[in-house]
Amino acid sequence: MDICSFPKEKVPEDLMEIAVIFAVYKGKIVFVKNKGRGGWEMPAGHREKDEHINVTASRELREETGAVKYEIKPLCDYMVTSDDHIGYGRLFYAKIYELSPINDSEVEEIGFFTQQPENLVYPDVQSALFKKAISVVGPLQGEEN
Repeated sequence: MDICSFPKEKVPEDLMEIAVIFAVYKGKIVFVKNKGRGGWEMPAGHREKDEHINVTASRELREETGAVKYEIKPLCDYMVTSDDHIGYGRLFYAKIYELSPINDSEVEEIGFFTQQPENLVYPDVQSALFKKAISVVGPLQGEEN
């Protein structure tokens, strides 16, 4: 599997499939556990038909974390190549100011971390995107919302 990133908004919109969000709340990085997947992942989701990928990111952030007040912006586009598929997505950074209870039947748990947790669902992709986000956003030490 190969993962490479591109400057934000360089991949054509019609190729975009997934939005992944590097989200921070009160200086901690937000990860979610989706039911049946058995591990942690950054909030993310597939683009719906005719939905702009930036809208996908906001929708998934709200659904999976309960974010009510937040700022979100694209960091980069990326491509994942496996033996039988090439997929494109966009990585986002979100700063969450207020959370409400999660209203998503797919999310089992939300966690707040100071570093990338172990037991990731998609370790290769999640680790690569996590490192990319940190390289762009910078360290979060002492950050408060």
